[in-house]
Amino acid sequence: MKNKEARFITSSAIIAALYVVLTMLANALGLANFAIQLRFSEALTILPLFTGAAIPGLFVGCLISNLISGCVIWDVIFGSLATLIGAIGTYLLRKKRFLPYLPPIISNTLIVPLVLVYAYGMEGTLPFFMLTVALGEILSCGVLGYFLCCGLKKYEKHIKWK
Repeated sequence: MKNKEARFITSSAIIAALYVVLTMLANALGLANFAIQLRFSEALTILPLFTGAAIPGLFVGCLISNLISGCVIWDVIFGSLATLIGAIGTYLLRKKRFLPYLPPIISNTLIVPLVLVYAYGMEGTLPFFMLTVALGEILSCGVLGYFLCCGLKKYEKHIKWK
């Protein structure tokens, strides 16, 4: 295995592990599931700005988090896909100013409420869940992600690579 491939796989694995740990922390605090979701791990969705290794890392991290936190299979599948779509979107928009923050917010806002209504049968309307999920994602991806990005900017030369 070449050094570049090893670095990619290692970076992806570290990001996945961080995602799981941060999700479990939010879950322990009662913030990670149901209508209003404030997952600290969603701040990591800004990492595709720095490295493509974040894309599989975020996807696998979300998949593992949903599996070990007891989510139904539809949440495991579609919640993880929402994170994957968001990560790819962030990577594709990485050269734009504030646009990279939008894909994870939008993908989760459109997909997760459907899971809440149809997979969990939660009481409430789809627009209500879209609003609550959007608020949680704006706080997680937008606000926390922005602060994470600002903190990582000074280390950008060490983490920015394809």
